Amino acid sequence: MTTDHLPDTSAPVSSRGRPRDATRDRALMDATLAELQRHGYSGLTTAAVARRAGVSTATLYRRWRSKQDLVVGAAQAWAENLGPDHDTGSLESDLGALLHDKADALQGPSGRLLRAVLGEAAHNQALADVLFDAFVLPLQSRVLALLERAAHRGQIPPVEDPLVVAELVIGPMVSHTFLVPPTEGEGPSPGHDIAERLLPYLLRAVGHRPT
Repeated sequence: MTTDHLPDTSAPVSSRGRPRDATRDRALMDATLAELQRHGYSGLTTAAVARRAGVSTATLYRRWRSKQDLVVGAAQAWAENLGPDHDTGSLESDLGALLHDKADALQGPSGRLLRAVLGEAAHNQALADVLFDAFVLPLQSRVLALLERAAHRGQIPPVEDPLVVAELVIGPMVSHTFLVPPTEGEGPSPGHDIAERLLPYLLRAVGHRPT
């Protein structure tokens, strides 16, 4: 799933003149994602994005000052939304829901953007920072909350380093979805397949005690 908000990293908008058109912002974000998927960060040009969105490059530059600002804005626009963290009363179902929500996110627009820009983020600190804020922090927060609830219920002992558990969710889900070729018999949704297979290992890792 994706958020519906639009980025706030664009150039300041003058208070004079016509109000900013949100439909053009959305068209530019859609076009940026499409161009990233096709050409990657290095091959993306602002002219191609503007052309695909059906606007002038001047319109684009009134909103984003540079290619980097445009892609950072797209990362925020397509930021991962894992959905609400419902307390089901069970660590197994709480964690299972998180894993499947992560699978949905990786297979949607936010996952397609992440796949297209991960390489650039390795040497682009501004992009790395926004990816961390948009993709890692929400998952960390949800993992911390569900582990805290489970410890309070007595289903697990307190977890000394819950951020490691978050890493155990992120790593396998991303690598399996993006890097591992599909195996024979695997369904059309590799993210959901690995979610089911990963769940019992995570439960054992945190000392789950079924009630």
